[in-house]
Amino acid sequence: MIQRDFDWMLKELSDSLPGVHQIVVLSADGLRVARYGGEPDAADRIAAACAGLQSLASAVSQEIPRSDGTMRMVMIEVDGGHFYLMSAGTGAYLAVLTDVRAEAGLVGHHMRDLVARIGPHLASPPRRRGAPSL
Repeated sequence: MIQRDFDWMLKELSDSLPGVHQIVVLSADGLRVARYGGEPDAADRIAAACAGLQSLASAVSQEIPRSDGTMRMVMIEVDGGHFYLMSAGTGAYLAVLTDVRAEAGLVGHHMRDLVARIGPHLASPPRRRGAPSL
């Protein structure tokens, strides 16, 4: 799936939630697949940071009794807004940045709905030497 295939779905997510600043779809290795809102360079920085964050969240989740070690969602609250990162298929993630108007439960609900609709199309194979390895 290419960027324009995602545009309307990411716009729909943004339009359904107050306070959305930027949405980024990324691969597990931190490459931006698609974005809506914000600047392209910011989306690339977010995607790169998310690679480390999802790895950290997975490592921490393994320390929780009876956890299978799978990162499902991370939320970070900062002055002025929130950041959400959700697993969105094999090797793919959905990140949403919002201002303070966004309601955490509502954002999570809408993100889960979007992932359920497009998750299978977001699967990103691991890369070797810069190319997908199948």
